[in-house]
Amino acid sequence: MDAWVRFSAQSQARERLCRAAQYACSLLGHALQKHGASPELQKQIRQLEGHLSLGRKLLRLGNSADALESAKRAVHLSDVVLRFCITVSHLNRALYFACDNVLWAGKSGLAPRVDQEKWAQRSFRYYLFSLIMNLSRDAYEIRLLMEQESSACSRRLKGSGGGAPGGIETAGPGGPGTPGRGLPQLALKLQLRVLLLARVLRGHPPLLLDVVRNACDLFIPLDKLGLWRCGPGIVGLCGLVSSILSILTLICPWLRLKP
Repeated sequence: MDAWVRFSAQSQARERLCRAAQYACSLLGHALQKHGASPELQKQIRQLEGHLSLGRKLLRLGNSADALESAKRAVHLSDVVLRFCITVSHLNRALYFACDNVLWAGKSGLAPRVDQEKWAQRSFRYYLFSLIMNLSRDAYEIRLLMEQESSACSRRLKGSGGGAPGGIETAGPGGPGTPGRGLPQLALKLQLRVLLLARVLRGHPPLLLDVVRNACDLFIPLDKLGLWRCGPGIVGLCGLVSSILSILTLICPWLRLKP
């Protein structure tokens, strides 16, 4: 299994480059169709997209072993929420890659009797579950960082003799129940939370990239499963953006969210 993991790591960069090219073709094909390009050119772009997709499936052979190894490592995390989210995400990725391998066997002619539509639906379902777990993990980490940042601001304000956290008084002379004050206070609290979220994400680029990448990827299985039809243009754009961010994490390993 360790040999498969090493092989998978070597082909990871090539797979992500193929992924970026595939979704660029999808976006280009949608643009050509929208602007009335020749049917022959559109056909060539679709064929290139199909070849890139098949090549990606070949490069992902054995990725299930890599995902299972990652799940085994995640089981030992001390934080219960992170342990659950990351482990379940990797297990779903392992199942997704297994279904993807079956699809590759069917499309390459090794297993011509494979019901490709059924296995494609299964693979996208596992992919969706994995992304939901990833986004849940991101939301949990954001919540922890926002609580830490809020506590740090409160300590700084107390040390400098300030008032309420954020320097905002939450109640005036009329008290919290004064008519007409509830809505502005709610809007102010919401604004402070948004500013705090922006500060947290700005101070943690790996978390910001992971949120954007998972959010972009989420549109792909939603569209393929028919849960939310986005169209090939949106799918191609989101896939291209997430692929570029994935390549960026390979070029700059410090941008990869850990654990």
